[in-house]
Amino acid sequence: MIDWILKRRSIRKYTSEDVSEAQVTEILKAAMAAPTANNVCDWEFVVVRDPAVKRALAAALPHGKMTAEAPLAIVVVGRTAEKYAEQDCAAATENILLAVTSLGLGAVWLGMKDPDRVAGVTKAVGLPEGRYPFTVIPIGHPAEDKPPRTQYDPAKIFQDRYGRR
Repeated sequence: MIDWILKRRSIRKYTSEDVSEAQVTEILKAAMAAPTANNVCDWEFVVVRDPAVKRALAAALPHGKMTAEAPLAIVVVGRTAEKYAEQDCAAATENILLAVTSLGLGAVWLGMKDPDRVAGVTKAVGLPEGRYPFTVIPIGHPAEDKPPRTQYDPAKIFQDRYGRR
C-alpha cells in the first residue's frame, strides 16, 4: 500500500484505451470502502463516459481540460444537508485515486470551490437540489510517466503542541 501511495501522481494525459466496466466497479467499491462519519455515506458518484458531458465538464473547469480526452470521469457528489459530507467525499476521492493507481491507471483530482465551476459541473451532470459536486476525477490509461515521490517535510511536524519540535 505504501508503494501505491508514493506512486500515485496527478496524471493529466491519457491514451485512447478504454477503462473496463470491471475496473470502474473496483474503483467504486474502493471509494465506498472509505471511512464515513456515523456511517452516513454522504457520497454519491456519477460515472461519465459521454463525450458531450465530458466536454461540458472540461468547459466548466479551467484546469480540467484533460477531462474531455479522458476515457471517463467520476464526479464525486456530496449532500449539502450532511455535516461531514466534505470529509466523507475527500476520503472516497483518495480511495478512488489509490484504486486507480493499483489498477495501473492514472487520474487527477479536480477540486472546486468557485461558484461558477460548481454551477457548471452541477449543470453538466444534472445534479438535483441538495447535491453538490465535490470533485471531478478524469481517469484513463496514462500517456505520461511520473516517478514515485513523497513530499515529506520534517519542518511540518510538531510534537505534542503546535510549534514544538
